[in-house]
Amino acid sequence: MKRTTNFKLSLIFLAALLFGALNGGTPAFALENQFSKEISSDSLKRRIEQLPNIKDVQRLESGQFKDKYVLYIEQPLSHEDPSLGTFRQRVFVMHAGLDRPTVLVTEGYGASYAANPKYREELSKLFNTNIIFVEHRYFLESTPKPLDWKYLTAENSAYDLHNVTMIFKEIYKKKWIATGISKGGQTALIYRAFFPADVEITVPYVAPLCKGVEDGRHEPFIANFAGTPEQRAKILDFQKEILKRRSSLQPKFDSLCTAKGYQFNLPNEEIYDYTVLEFSFSFWQWGSNPDAIPSVKASDNELFTYFIKMCSPDYFIKESSTSAFFVQAGRELGYYGYDIKPFEGLLKIKSAKGYLTKLFLTEESGFKFDSKLYKKLSKFVATTDSKMIFIYGEFDPWSAVKVNEPKSNNIVVVIDPKGSHRSRISTLPEENRKMVLSLIERWLLE
Repeated sequence: MKRTTNFKLSLIFLAALLFGALNGGTPAFALENQFSKEISSDSLKRRIEQLPNIKDVQRLESGQFKDKYVLYIEQPLSHEDPSLGTFRQRVFVMHAGLDRPTVLVTEGYGASYAANPKYREELSKLFNTNIIFVEHRYFLESTPKPLDWKYLTAENSAYDLHNVTMIFKEIYKKKWIATGISKGGQTALIYRAFFPADVEITVPYVAPLCKGVEDGRHEPFIANFAGTPEQRAKILDFQKEILKRRSSLQPKFDSLCTAKGYQFNLPNEEIYDYTVLEFSFSFWQWGSNPDAIPSVKASDNELFTYFIKMCSPDYFIKESSTSAFFVQAGRELGYYGYDIKPFEGLLKIKSAKGYLTKLFLTEESGFKFDSKLYKKLSKFVATTDSKMIFIYGEFDPWSAVKVNEPKSNNIVVVIDPKGSHRSRISTLPEENRKMVLSLIERWLLE
């Protein structure tokens, strides 16, 4: 009787797999809850605590998982020379089942939002997976003390992820998917390039691949591609109007910065310029509505309120929780530049060249961009047969520096029409969404 029951369940499960693959609905893997192996919370916690280099395991509330933990892993400051000391890297563990796949979230910044009881990453929700969520070194609680930027490298971050994966594969032995958003997506690609065999699938969302500190491809993308010609003209006219009304708007800008306690490495009037220059990038990055842009005949208050709402100067403060990112951008990740030609005669700055150092790094930092990482990642995408799906938004300025079209059939680049930096599997057109889900499902079943 028991054998017959198992046989019937197997048929039901196979039917669910076939239904999911053919109909593009909820993936069959997400329907497998009833087959997941159970383990008690106490037993799981003990197993995690017994893993090497694990410290301070604490159980967290979750509305998405049976068990959720935050812990710290002792990582070498330099993986090349472990004798230089260690730091504590924050990791979140979210448990769906021992026989479930595992999603490794390669966060590019801080991980605090993962503590939210409602948090669940998209792929984990779609395929009912465990999550191992890794905070990036040098961000928030994963910042070494004393702070030495020398060891903030892409290679060290890849080795961090390798260590985490190898540790938790002692518990989670099914297939692994590495994924991240924006800089986190870039980190997922970096990890796969350094350790191609660690995970079976990589899904970077809106991941840039820049070739220089001021790459040079973003500016023409914004000027000539994002949106329609009429929308781009409306944005440019708005930017110019903000500059033309400097005499009445700069005092409002200065008062805001004073009230908020913002401190910059450059004078406020230059920060005003950079905020205007940043406006078009920010606008398209976040998929804003061109119809909401006020008319150039609008009042000072209306223009200023919209301007600050869309592009706050706090982005340019000299010390923030994202300072480590600018170090990485200046050293090896790259960034974008600003085109000041359309604003001739309206700016206080003479040139925007080298702005990253002036605004965020200061001259004393001494960082020089090294293109080795860009070349390594470009070559990897061009030559590997690793299973990867890259998702980009059509109008996102970061799509100007998307990965090149790969030669391997196992690497897929999907563009979300009119999409932004918010593009995900869930925002894709139905046909593309079904294709992505079916492909991942097939890879998980192989």
